[in-house]
Amino acid sequence: MLFDLRGRGRRRTVQVIYLTLAILMGGGLVLFGIGGNTNGGLFDALGGGGGGSTSSVSDTFNKRLKTLEQRAKTNPQDAAALVNIAKLRFQLAGTGENYNQSVQAYTDSGKQQLRQASNAWLRYLNANPKKPDEQTARLMVQAYGQGGLQQYANAVDAMQIVIDRNKATSALYAQLAILAAGAKQTRKSALSEQKALSLAPKAQRNTLKSTIDQAKSSLTAVPQTTPQGG
Repeated sequence: MLFDLRGRGRRRTVQVIYLTLAILMGGGLVLFGIGGNTNGGLFDALGGGGGGSTSSVSDTFNKRLKTLEQRAKTNPQDAAALVNIAKLRFQLAGTGENYNQSVQAYTDSGKQQLRQASNAWLRYLNANPKKPDEQTARLMVQAYGQGGLQQYANAVDAMQIVIDRNKATSALYAQLAILAAGAKQTRKSALSEQKALSLAPKAQRNTLKSTIDQAKSSLTAVPQTTPQGG
């Protein structure tokens, strides 16, 4: 979630921004869907496909997480274990008491799960995987966004992985421009915005620029209380 959705007025503003971007990109971007086809359910994370009781899913989830964390403890360079820990912790952050559905916001316990996801993700990147996992990078863009940890520099890094693995689109570069603005990476934000506009249909560029500017304003208006990088 790029935006903090608490507050009726802000929620409406963000909905308008999302809708405008979705229309401009033909539905390809609803910030953090990143081009659609984003797997993210708990069953996906567990490698399952539905069915089963809540308690059995929870038990399977915890056993899987415990196994992965033991592997990472035994071998700190186990990239596969680390990336799956990051993915599972992100999923856990959006469940139960970790996420307040009424205000669409992570609770303190949810943000703690995001911090653990971040720790595993950064350790994974430090293991220098040849091709960083794009699906998990998409999730970490959300984790580092305004509704999450507000670690925009880390969000930019994760977003760059997504961009490097996909065809260049105005949608992707618009998102990078917004995140870079939050990270105070002025030059990268400006260059990404220029790229987004150049890739957009000519008739849509003015509207896209206005939408990006609104998103930047909403993003940077919220204080960043969590230090970058951890």
